[in-house]
Amino acid sequence: MSILDIRVLGDPILRQATTPVATITDDVRRLIDDMFETMYHARGIGLAAPQVGRSERVAVIDLGDDPFVVINPEVVQASSSTAKGEEGCLSIPDIYADVERPKSVVVHAIGRDGQPFEREATELLARCLQHEIDHLDGKLFLDYLSVLKRAAALAKWKLSADEYPGFIRRVALETPEDRDEHGHPEEEL
Repeated sequence: MSILDIRVLGDPILRQATTPVATITDDVRRLIDDMFETMYHARGIGLAAPQVGRSERVAVIDLGDDPFVVINPEVVQASSSTAKGEEGCLSIPDIYADVERPKSVVVHAIGRDGQPFEREATELLARCLQHEIDHLDGKLFLDYLSVLKRAAALAKWKLSADEYPGFIRRVALETPEDRDEHGHPEEEL
């Protein structure tokens, strides 16, 4: 397994829709393994293929007890009731904002084994699934913010964007201890 570089805000791939996976090949399985390794190293709880420069419709999620992959995921049902919750993103380090999303969703996807499944999710898992599926559709959590809050987040991002030449976050060079001593939160979507 390899730790991949994470693409950060400004990289055009983060705004492109992904391509559905037609066949689960060794390359796709290797991508999944590398994405899990990258997500764990970056101390995230979710990671989508565009965040590592890939165009496949694949995301990985682990809230701590049940790691899983969603291939070609689609939200097939969303509750009408919503909830606000703080979100961050491995592709927009150190920027956080409250985002309103449906409280629960049902997602249809394909698993690593090639079998279709549906997953009903509430609370943090529902939020994480929606966040990662947004990535697969070229959307970012910033898109849900008011004009004023988005402008403030982008102004803050501009102050640190120079730390990521070529819109690349070299996660392999980071250690969890380095991130902790700088006071960064431990988990990002």
